[in-house]
Amino acid sequence: MLRKAVPQPLRWQRAKYSPLKRKIDIFAGTLQLMLSLGWDKLVGNNSPKQRNRRARWLVGKLLYLGPTFVKIGQALSTRADLIPLEYVQALGELQDRVPAFSDNEAIALIESELGNSIHALYRDFERVPLASASLGQVHKARLHTGEDVVVKVQRSGLEKLINLDFEVLHELVRFLNRWLPGIRKYNLESIYREFFALLYQEVDYVHEGKNADRFRENFIEHTRIIAPIVHWRYTTKKILTLEYLPGIKIDDRNTLEACGINPSEIIQLGICCYLKQLLQDGFFQSDPHPGNMAVSYDGNLIFYDFGGMAEVKSIAKDQMIKTFFAILKKDTDEVVKTLTYMGLIEPMADIRPVKRLVAFILEEFTEKPVDLKTFEQMGNELYLMFQQQPFRLPAQMTFILKSLTTLDGIARALDPQYNLMAATQPFVKSLTLSNRPGNVVGEIARQARDFIKHKFKQPSAVEIYIRRLEERIEQGDLQVSVRSLESERTLKRINLAIKSLIYACLSGFSLLSGTLLLVTSFSNWAIVAFAFSGFWFLVLLRSLVKLALRERLDQLSQR
Repeated sequence: MLRKAVPQPLRWQRAKYSPLKRKIDIFAGTLQLMLSLGWDKLVGNNSPKQRNRRARWLVGKLLYLGPTFVKIGQALSTRADLIPLEYVQALGELQDRVPAFSDNEAIALIESELGNSIHALYRDFERVPLASASLGQVHKARLHTGEDVVVKVQRSGLEKLINLDFEVLHELVRFLNRWLPGIRKYNLESIYREFFALLYQEVDYVHEGKNADRFRENFIEHTRIIAPIVHWRYTTKKILTLEYLPGIKIDDRNTLEACGINPSEIIQLGICCYLKQLLQDGFFQSDPHPGNMAVSYDGNLIFYDFGGMAEVKSIAKDQMIKTFFAILKKDTDEVVKTLTYMGLIEPMADIRPVKRLVAFILEEFTEKPVDLKTFEQMGNELYLMFQQQPFRLPAQMTFILKSLTTLDGIARALDPQYNLMAATQPFVKSLTLSNRPGNVVGEIARQARDFIKHKFKQPSAVEIYIRRLEERIEQGDLQVSVRSLESERTLKRINLAIKSLIYACLSGFSLLSGTLLLVTSFSNWAIVAFAFSGFWFLVLLRSLVKLALRERLDQLSQR
């Protein structure tokens, strides 16, 4: 007789999971990652393909380690200033693919938290969850009053696991700061503390319920933006009961069109909604992925998850407004000025290289999607310049950029012809003009008026070219650039040659050791030495091939 296979729980899901085992799992995973990256650097295997392979391995390891590390991966997916592009892409696709826990476990927690039997609490309760994630799962139910609701149930033992991870990761951060001085520049301590502060808020369902009420209050006059009502009688720190709001997945273009809903209209509604959250309310959903948003069957926008809400300070809002309109005007100086004020660019003596890079980005990517292939075709010049500039990403800005880029991805999935400039115009036009100093709406209005004046007074292409030429002459920027790629190519060849020499020495030393061991009483160890010699010889051959290819490519580029 065949039996249905039951998936085995991961180590962290087991009831008897000791702190020592958890510490070993975390430190072992970190050590494995560091050794892998160190080995890649040693043998010169740092190709995009290899980085992508390592990134995929990291995603699997984070899923294995559980909820805290899934959230860490999702947070790192916004830090392009800290990790390579391949890791950003892989972690950006990281989803909570953690198996649901049993319905009996969920019911037991509900009854314990709400102090009554499941039948006394709900007329109907669906045992099969609607959705599950690393922090909890959602069940549909019906109250005795006849209202349909969803019940969000926290995973059993989650708080204990997070508390344990808090201690273990603190030890890990201190260990890394002590033994790897080069890592101190990333300020892991502050990142660690901010991450856990947000994580503890996310696992507090009372806090999430208050966020939902605040969000709904902000949009009380906007009938097309819907947030579920919180049923506080059935809500605790580990249980959240919300109004059931069915809808169409926001990125399901075919279903939207089949229901007579215009995807472009939904894009417009979403853009205006997020601009209001960021620039007026200063309170926004930091993770607007398709699972957290939907479209009702009458074309309204529904928001579901309020655990990951973030706030924007008043000063930051003013600067974002200025940056927003500076980008629309393609005003490089103003963009650099506001980004420096917000801490995204470190102050430096010579800001001209940064301005050139910002001007390039404004020209190429403000009105069309960022194509990764285009970046690859830019050549070494732009890549080196971008790496050398002092761009930073303050913690608060990671949430803003994450929400905007996610929303941008949804918009482009619905409409490939989507254009940010066109999408923001209705929001700008709908603003109420106000001149009160310090008023956010007034700041937006002033920037809007400046933008409109800019559009009417926009000079011709010839005038722009002459002005830029004058500015470059005044700033001393019109000069022959001695920084050539030839010297950089030469340095790369020298680096490869030095590595080849090291590999040759290691291979020769291993061969000599094996020969000496062969004539002694330790002849069995000679096989090991010869194996090492063969390995380093293969690495040497690979390095020599790379050196030959590099020289050949450099010769071709000089023709």
